[in-house]
Amino acid sequence: MEAKTILPLFLVLCSFPAISQQATPGTAPPAQSGQLSQRGLERIAKEVHHELVLLPYYGVFDNLAYKVSPDGTVTLLGQVVRPTTKSDAENAVKHIEGVERVDNQIQVLPPSPNDDRIRRDTYRAVYGNSVLSQYAMRAVPTIHIIVDNGHVTLEGAVARQMDKQIAEMQAKQVPGVFSVTNNLQVDNG
Repeated sequence: MEAKTILPLFLVLCSFPAISQQATPGTAPPAQSGQLSQRGLERIAKEVHHELVLLPYYGVFDNLAYKVSPDGTVTLLGQVVRPTTKSDAENAVKHIEGVERVDNQIQVLPPSPNDDRIRRDTYRAVYGNSVLSQYAMRAVPTIHIIVDNGHVTLEGAVARQMDKQIAEMQAKQVPGVFSVTNNLQVDNG
């Protein structure tokens, strides 16, 4: 059975996938032959998260997520600007103990001078806003800006619903943006 939770890399406090197996409360689900226990899945998920956040070129214009299956398969998802980030992610994860296979489904965004301009302008519009500037203070800011052929997707996490709405309004004001999809999650912690 596959862990159903897809873990976005932007999560500040990483939660781990729950196994969809029946188990008595307070006990770990039994590991089937060739299957990882829940503790094993949690350990791998924690290590995958750690390896991905340390990627040298992972930044605000990239979006990485992953899921860990009980058979030891790690599926990498998301979008990146550089092809090297995709291959670096796979190389970093495949050496983790317990990982049997890596299914790299990361999309490399097509090169486009117009998308590069929209990325820069959206970054300035979002992080230049006095309410949202606090999110730029981290090594990798928590609001990720994904641009694909003029379509902007906001990924990541913010502290308040109002911040989510402001980020969307700021992105919609950038010239040349065709649409904005706001996938920002509001952190309830």
